[in-house]
Amino acid sequence: MTAADAPPIVFVHGTRFSAGQWSTQLAALREEFPVAAVDLPGHGARSAEPWSLGAAAEVVACAVDALGRGPALVVGHSLGGYVALEFARRRSERLRGLVLAGASASTRGPWATPYRWVAGLVPRIPADRLTRWNDRLLLRHYPKDVVEATIRSGYAFHTLPAAWGEVLGRFDAGAMRHVAAPALILNGEKDSVFRSGEADFARAHPDARVELIPRAGHLANFDAPDAFTDAVRRFARQLPGDG
Repeated sequence: MTAADAPPIVFVHGTRFSAGQWSTQLAALREEFPVAAVDLPGHGARSAEPWSLGAAAEVVACAVDALGRGPALVVGHSLGGYVALEFARRRSERLRGLVLAGASASTRGPWATPYRWVAGLVPRIPADRLTRWNDRLLLRHYPKDVVEATIRSGYAFHTLPAAWGEVLGRFDAGAMRHVAAPALILNGEKDSVFRSGEADFARAHPDARVELIPRAGHLANFDAPDAFTDAVRRFARQLPGDG
């Protein structure tokens, strides 16, 4: 692959996080690929913007266009993975490849019930308390250099009920039929909840494969940043050229 062929890569963060979630991946990949990470509506620098799935997909589209290199590989984690699926449905011509990370579970049916409960509970807990809990959790489990950009960017607890409220009940493996590009379903080996539909998601797409990050959980890009980055790099290098 030549520099001219290298696909642009847009990273889309998960619930409550921001573009800072991808600091390690951006640093590792930027010499080979044009890269960007977005803040979704209601998150990070867009904290004051109202959430909607349509607006989130448009943020991804704008990031793809801003890189100026044609259709992009979109890497979405958890909430960001479902946003990436919505982007694929709305703007399929701007998608060169898709990485779904921790987002291969149906959000329909009984599975969604505990998440609806959490979405209703979060607004009742003071944001400063939630922030302290999240800071401690991240620093307890991950190296500081991996999570410091996430901590510095803060958390979007206020957006969680609206974001989950729109995603829950909306997505299943059938969403893969809108993905008109190669797909990689990239999960942490120990992420049992979001791996629950990975086989169905893979079967629903003619050019999809599953790859697991050994010993990693839901936050696989924090648990094993090098392995996660390498998986994205390999997939990007294998994508067909634009046009």
